[in-house]
Amino acid sequence: MKPENDIQPNGATELSSVKPDIFYKVDIVVIGAGQAGLSAAYHLKREGVTPGKGFVVLDDEFGPGGAWQHRWDSLTLSNVNGINDLPGMTFADAVNTKDKALQANIAIPKYYEQYERAFELPVIRPIRVSEVTEKNERFIIRTNGIQFSARGLINATGTWKTPNCPKYPGWEKFQGRQLHTAEYKNAQEFVGKHVIIVGGGISAVQLLGEVSAVTQTTWVTRRPPDFRKYEFTPELGHEAVAMVEKRVREGLPPNSVVSVTGLPITPAIEGMLKKGVLDRKPMFDEITATGVRWADGTTLDADVIFWNTGFRHSLDHLAPLKLMNDKNGIEMSGRLATQVARDPRIHLVGYGPSASTIGANRAGRAAARELIEFLKL
Repeated sequence: MKPENDIQPNGATELSSVKPDIFYKVDIVVIGAGQAGLSAAYHLKREGVTPGKGFVVLDDEFGPGGAWQHRWDSLTLSNVNGINDLPGMTFADAVNTKDKALQANIAIPKYYEQYERAFELPVIRPIRVSEVTEKNERFIIRTNGIQFSARGLINATGTWKTPNCPKYPGWEKFQGRQLHTAEYKNAQEFVGKHVIIVGGGISAVQLLGEVSAVTQTTWVTRRPPDFRKYEFTPELGHEAVAMVEKRVREGLPPNSVVSVTGLPITPAIEGMLKKGVLDRKPMFDEITATGVRWADGTTLDADVIFWNTGFRHSLDHLAPLKLMNDKNGIEMSGRLATQVARDPRIHLVGYGPSASTIGANRAGRAAARELIEFLKL
């Protein structure tokens, strides 16, 4: 097996000569190199866990940036929601934050890349974790490259890789195009087409605004949109995170932060309300070959159905550990509800309250410290 000094920061690792049935032993494996994963890695190193030998970070992307590198081009520093500084280095240290036209999918990967290099974090990429099992009181992390054996696990896989796209009756009949938020590039691809936009969250409203500016749109949601006249503040954000935290401590599936905060009426939303763009229709009941149909028989023809229906937590690789309860949730514990109650050796950062940019950094620190303490490193 390759000695541990062949695993270098920033993905510079030689995998070709490592046999898949030989395991690289470390104390802690961090899965995912987005905001929460990088925060956890920073604090593991700061608390004295040796990079490479003591912990590694596994990331299935080809470069730094986590899910941010896949966001749509129109998401810029002027309209992006919540870029939080990583511990030890501010966003402004890496990026010209005054350039409001700078795309988020360029700026944030640049920030993460500089961050990984500055703190020499042992990120290995691209490497995909297929499953995590347990043997002899250690976690066996199966991947498409090196196989790992660890005493503790910090999972920071987020949600971007598992879009939630509800399959309504007639899904397969539709002759037009269906896509999810994760596949969106820019509004120009829809010019001249009638687009049904599904979803009542922040992304749905923002993309409705973009697409409606260039073509005909119809907006549908399961529930009436919850517009509220207030300015979103850090205090309101922390309050929303606390409510999500309460649910996961009870073993319930986490709700989104937006479901708690509602949609603040920004100047952009004010403009959309005045133009009638936000004339919402209830959710349809069936998809037809040419559009959609409601229960009362009303039909609507469309060229595109654009699903802005959120994401699920990417936890399928943890299924062999049987963390899910009969409530379809995972009971969480620990200072910031990152610790799996039934197995304190596992922390989920980016799950529940730490799924927001508000909570990810603090969650990474809490997970690192609590896991170090539990494993007595």
